Amino acid sequence: MNVNQSAPPVPPFGQPQPVYTGYHQSSYGGQPGSTAPPTPYGAYNGPVPGYQQTPLPGVSRAPPSSEAPPASTAQAPCGQAAYGQFGQGDVQNGPSSTVQMQRFPGSQPFGSVPLAPVVSQPTVLQPYGPPPTSAQVTAQLAGMQIGGAVAPALPPVGLGYGPPTSLASASGSYPNSGLYGSYPQGQAPPLSQAQGHLGAQPPQRSAPPQASGFTSPASGGPRMPSMTGPLLPGQGFGGPSVSQPNHVSSPPPQALPPGTQMTGPPGPPPPMHSSQQPGYQLQQNGSFGPVRGPQPNYGSPYPGAPTFGSQPGPPQPLPPKRLDPDAIPSPIQVIEDDRNNRGSEPFVTGVRGQVPPLVTTNFLVKDQGNASPRYIRCTSYNIPCTSDMAKQAQVPLAAVIKPLARLPPEEASPYVVDHGESGPLRCNRCKAYMCPFMQFVEGGRRFQCCFCSCINDVPPQYFQHLDHTGKRVDAYDRPELSLGSYEFLATVDYCKNNKFPSPPAFIFMIDVSYNAIRSGLVRLLCEELKSLLDFLPREGGAEESAIRVGFVTYNKVLHFYNVKSSLAQPQMMVVSDVADMFVPLLDGFLVNVSESRAVITSLLDQIPEMFADTRETETVFAPVIQAGMEALKTLFQPQTGAYQTLAKECVAQGCCVDLFLFPNQYVDVATLSVVPQLTGGSVYKYACFQVENDQERFLSDLRRDVQKVVGFDAVMRVRTSTGIRAVDFFGAFYMSNTTDVELAGLDGDKTVTVEFKHDDRLNEESGALLQCALLYTSCAGQRRLRIHNLALNCCTQLADLYRNCETDTLINYMAKFAYRGVLNSPVKTVRDTLITQCAQILACYRKNCASPSSAGQLILPECMKLLPVYLNCVLKSDVLQPGAEVTTDDRAYVRQLVTSMDVAETNVFFYPRLLPLTKSPIESATEPPAVRASEERLSNGDIYLLENGLNLFLWVGASVQQGVVQSLFSVSSFSQITSGLSVLPVLDNPLSKKVRGLIDSLRAQRSRYMKLIVVKQEDKLEMLFKHFLVEDKSLSGGASYVDFLCHMHKEIRQLLS
Repeated sequence: MNVNQSAPPVPPFGQPQPVYTGYHQSSYGGQPGSTAPPTPYGAYNGPVPGYQQTPLPGVSRAPPSSEAPPASTAQAPCGQAAYGQFGQGDVQNGPSSTVQMQRFPGSQPFGSVPLAPVVSQPTVLQPYGPPPTSAQVTAQLAGMQIGGAVAPALPPVGLGYGPPTSLASASGSYPNSGLYGSYPQGQAPPLSQAQGHLGAQPPQRSAPPQASGFTSPASGGPRMPSMTGPLLPGQGFGGPSVSQPNHVSSPPPQALPPGTQMTGPPGPPPPMHSSQQPGYQLQQNGSFGPVRGPQPNYGSPYPGAPTFGSQPGPPQPLPPKRLDPDAIPSPIQVIEDDRNNRGSEPFVTGVRGQVPPLVTTNFLVKDQGNASPRYIRCTSYNIPCTSDMAKQAQVPLAAVIKPLARLPPEEASPYVVDHGESGPLRCNRCKAYMCPFMQFVEGGRRFQCCFCSCINDVPPQYFQHLDHTGKRVDAYDRPELSLGSYEFLATVDYCKNNKFPSPPAFIFMIDVSYNAIRSGLVRLLCEELKSLLDFLPREGGAEESAIRVGFVTYNKVLHFYNVKSSLAQPQMMVVSDVADMFVPLLDGFLVNVSESRAVITSLLDQIPEMFADTRETETVFAPVIQAGMEALKTLFQPQTGAYQTLAKECVAQGCCVDLFLFPNQYVDVATLSVVPQLTGGSVYKYACFQVENDQERFLSDLRRDVQKVVGFDAVMRVRTSTGIRAVDFFGAFYMSNTTDVELAGLDGDKTVTVEFKHDDRLNEESGALLQCALLYTSCAGQRRLRIHNLALNCCTQLADLYRNCETDTLINYMAKFAYRGVLNSPVKTVRDTLITQCAQILACYRKNCASPSSAGQLILPECMKLLPVYLNCVLKSDVLQPGAEVTTDDRAYVRQLVTSMDVAETNVFFYPRLLPLTKSPIESATEPPAVRASEERLSNGDIYLLENGLNLFLWVGASVQQGVVQSLFSVSSFSQITSGLSVLPVLDNPLSKKVRGLIDSLRAQRSRYMKLIVVKQEDKLEMLFKHFLVEDKSLSGGASYVDFLCHMHKEIRQLLS
């Protein structure tokens, strides 16, 4: 049999199989059956599905361009029209095409005849239809070369999924028996994503269509609407040409020169099928689209033979066989699409279980009964009804809660409700607070708790009549009956020892040892404090802050200062016995700033002079915190019992510790940060501090730390409706029991992450409810309760769970889970656990929600298509895979930082933003569009900003134009730029103003000041910069995105077998 002949037609195995109604899946071409020979993958250039509007019959997309665009532009790859040509919500990861594919209606039972080898097949998308017509979307990743070698054939996928034996590791990223296991060298899985809503409307992640369960494949389904059109070039078969609405098309393949051989041993010819199979129409090459030239193991076409599906033309050289990064899911594309589709409309919280826009999208929130996603984000907004279903899916059920989140100016802060001496209305049984989900009965005289179903009496002063729908007539006048977030004024019953709290105080404890004095740090700090004390946090319209201040300096002994307003000069008292700490004065230690302004200024002038000649290098740490705590305890409330540890005592006294470290060597950050961590405080670290380079960063962090609004002496509890309960908590806090999260201090940047588990069956109709209640003391000393409520959907179909997940929140939870795990388990165990969990999540989707298909294809849920790339970033982070240059202190510092991060912060921390600066117009006020974090995206004629919330790099390409160098750095050539520069010169030209403005804008978005580092291409600092290009292989051994995707596919296949 001639090996050059085209593959014979096969049954339409890739035709739409009836699955969940309206749920987009991916379809596959022929799948090797038990009698099929081993099948190599086809050429790897199939597109990945995306949102696309219906092309008119016979109208082509953009023709393929002959010139590749620069890597740094926001342009799409060769042949793909730039983003924005398509309507809102259009995504195109693969190349576009002028060729339309044929599609044949009807659904057939599969497995009735032997199947031909898999042939590379373009993607076909279907819009939502009423009954089960969800087609499956595919793109064959095939014949791919990752490491420079030609891909060998995979074992036959139809003959069981056993792990491949003795295969080379993917591009040498890890050894054969290493952590990741191996994948055939140069092989990547075929990839497809199950799509969300397609059509003229932009995709809405809310209100999903109801899944209807599997329908028998043999039962058929409604036919696709067909549009007849002219025969396409290269089509060799008759029959009507059916154009497919919303399909993603691909470019015509390049013809190969006669006699060209693909590497690899010649394979057996494909088996012939009878063309008389009843009910099957002929298909071109066993797939729905043009073949991509000869396949591996097949000879080339004989001279003059037509290559089906290709355009006739002059012989062209073979395209390089390498995975096109644009054909795998792109974080940048997903972020961009969400911004375009969901950034213009406000997010209204009235509907239960809505998935909010991504954290990277700028949107306004209208509170109509559920808490804003700025306060609470969940890993899934549709949770399984049973624990068995949750175990099967392995998707963690968690919420990231930021109770005191700062809101944009356009959104109102939570309303404060004062119920007088009776205090807030609660359920008698479960103690949940009144909220919009409570049901009033018996004409409004009683209410049924939505959390525990207990019937409670309504107090006479709270009574109101109901309208014809059963709602109280005053529902919209009361925040607690109509809004998701609000505050109650707490009564004295909610205060410690039944006494209202005193106003809070800040005690500044300043290290005056030799190193701190010599580096200039003490003088810098004292100068800054003089002006900073005018900006202490205050309540809404208050003229001055109620917060009092005190000062302590220390080296190996402690010095307390009396700054009473009646004194002419401050007085110092020394405590040298640090083993038995006490506060030597009560009166005059904590003072009002405005009253004691002159004495405080005098003290701050004297401190640097007083210790200027010190030779004391030794410092104490624990006694310093103990002293501060004793001062607060003595001054604010009586001793309420002895606690075993310093941190526990601090929490008990409502003493929150923020720590600024300036180490020149190892200082054991892990131990020092325990107290800030358990008290809800922050740690700031400035290694090898130098005043000229680091003062702006330190002062900016200090200003923000002192000025931020803080809730003091806080206790938080999360209540849930029957069926689920909170079982685990992550963050900077202390817990003395299993339910109450105790925070000596809580600011607007800190989050508490809560994991939920089932303890009973949930009901689809009633859904699930969360209520977060935070009791805290405001900056003015007022005791308050802040309440956040959120209602979630419940589902009995796994597809509904996977359709309503949020990957960014999932990654936030997984990172915190792993970062806590390294304290008690080997790093390798923690990494393996993460990889296994991710593989189980995706394998469960593949098994239960995707149409049956070849095991050689990777199928990802639309909402989770970025899970592999983001998880790989977590695995490559300094905590889980430290390089040789990462110190133990650095790891401990990052670990405790991430523990309290919100979803937006972990998103940019693990996948940094890379912004090209010279591609967008200088007059444009918007941020330039980001590019993917890979070295491939860098053009040596451009300048890029990279930020991850902690670091900020300005990378300068070696071939950047001289005019740009002059405008930004005020030097005449690339070689004269100072590498490691941390401040850009202030120059009066549009480019300089734009770049400096962009840097300021990025810093304003982050909770910590990001110090700028200028990095020149090919400079030694470039290694540090490349560490943040997370899609590439890392120096410490982390896999590239492509390699990790291969590995995940192998893990999924092993689970499915």
